[in-house]
Amino acid sequence: MSVVDPSTLHASHQPPDYACPFCGLACGDVETGDNRCELSDLVHQDDELLVFMACDGFGPHEGHAMITPVAHREALYDLDDHLLARIGAMQRDVALAMKLAWNPEGTSVRQHNEPAGNQHVWHYHLHVFPRYSDDMLYRQLRHPVPVDVRAEKAVQLREALEQVLVSR
Repeated sequence: MSVVDPSTLHASHQPPDYACPFCGLACGDVETGDNRCELSDLVHQDDELLVFMACDGFGPHEGHAMITPVAHREALYDLDDHLLARIGAMQRDVALAMKLAWNPEGTSVRQHNEPAGNQHVWHYHLHVFPRYSDDMLYRQLRHPVPVDVRAEKAVQLREALEQVLVSR
């Protein structure tokens, strides 16, 4: 059996001179390119992961979070097993923090790769959504969430996530 090099199975879709908004957020610089992130969106950062509030909401609800590696990795295909495990544990913890902070009826996660997979930021990110029966998440009714709303949600989720992480 031959060994497959994962890097040969996909091409980068990142344009030349790409100003990655998530790399900017990780290093505290949100003034580059078309970055819509704000430092106040940040919920959690460690050496490997960022958790932050998304710039867009869906339906009548704001407040979904995203988990991304600190290091620039374009897609799921570019993650090693250790980082995948860290992201997996963090998605559980963020979902639990959402339950604690906002008491949603449920939670969902989703992730996209490449243009046909609906990826539009060329840095891996996993969406974690608080779910409500009227949220219309899968109807793609995307709308921008005001910075002050994201900042308030980030504080709420950060406090809840700290409680979840301390209990581990």
